[in-house]
Amino acid sequence: MTYTHVIVEADGGSRGNPGPASYGALVRDPATGEVIAQAGVTIGVATNNVAEYSGLIAGLELAAEYAPNASIEVRMDSKLVVEQMAGRWKVKHPDMKPLAMKAQSLAPFGTEWTWVPRAQNAAADTLANMALDGKPVPLKPAENSAAPVVTEVSELGKAMSGWGGVQTEPPTRLIFLRHGETAHTVDKRFSGSGGDDPGLSEIGREQAEAAAQYIAGLGPIDAVIASPMLRTRQTAAAVAERLGLEVEVRDAWVECSFGDWDGHTFAEVQEKWPDALNAWLGSTTVAPPGGESFDACARRARTARDAVLTSYPGKTVVVVTHVTPIKLMVRGVLQAPMASLFRMELKPATVTEINWYADGLASLRGFNVVPPLV
Repeated sequence: MTYTHVIVEADGGSRGNPGPASYGALVRDPATGEVIAQAGVTIGVATNNVAEYSGLIAGLELAAEYAPNASIEVRMDSKLVVEQMAGRWKVKHPDMKPLAMKAQSLAPFGTEWTWVPRAQNAAADTLANMALDGKPVPLKPAENSAAPVVTEVSELGKAMSGWGGVQTEPPTRLIFLRHGETAHTVDKRFSGSGGDDPGLSEIGREQAEAAAQYIAGLGPIDAVIASPMLRTRQTAAAVAERLGLEVEVRDAWVECSFGDWDGHTFAEVQEKWPDALNAWLGSTTVAPPGGESFDACARRARTARDAVLTSYPGKTVVVVTHVTPIKLMVRGVLQAPMASLFRMELKPATVTEINWYADGLASLRGFNVVPPLV
């Protein structure tokens, strides 16, 4: 079976710190909850941190073997490992540096790093303890009736620990704004990066002004970031002028590339490239001819998001971008399958708001809000 996105759960521990140590790691299909592969191994005498990093490395190696080319979210209850791998904390201990480098080399571009409470990492912890207790750990749970019972990660609990728990730091608030209308928007043509790059229409400029006024009423804004495409820069300019800020252009927020389909309507693509279109609609790993797959765009968008969170922790940032990156942000927060991208609709110049918390969790605050025209 081919997987487009998987979750790696990992843990490690030492009885004595340092003392006899082991790790547990597994790869899960988020769509079904099925454990694809797992491991529990003793590593001799080591510290908790070494064991945790060893578990992470083992989980990434399992993902590379059993879900090659899949995007990855890593979930661990080690705040240290998650923050270091996300680049928010420095790796200072000499024993950790080679392990961190090995893990980074195994993590695909755009890997998500999520801290979870210990109770939500019970499956990996169980595997580690089985190894320390001398119990055999099967590669697949179904191969052995004594395999640990894998519990689903509670997405409700995960979300509530983000916005309902005690937070010591303010969230980073990202206000996503889709660009205003263009000629391609009206005709519903594919309009990605590398194509015609049309500017805003007259209505699009009015929408940008309306969005600027609406966003100005949402409270203090610390920065305005835009995709490099003309329509997003024009929309961002209206917002920045209203707020008295400069526009910061970041290439990673550019729209997905639709290759040969750019400038064509869906009906035209269906007529000229029927087989390629069916394959694209059937899997987010498939790219249009000469274009970019949604999975590749997702990895790029996650990297763009992480860069903003690193640059503006605890701040409020307007990100003027496109349909696909915004949908990918929403999908990630809701932990919805990638196919959900085909079930969302974003109108031009609409506002979507997401809070990201210091513990790595997030909450969707608003979606597809249409600012009234001024």
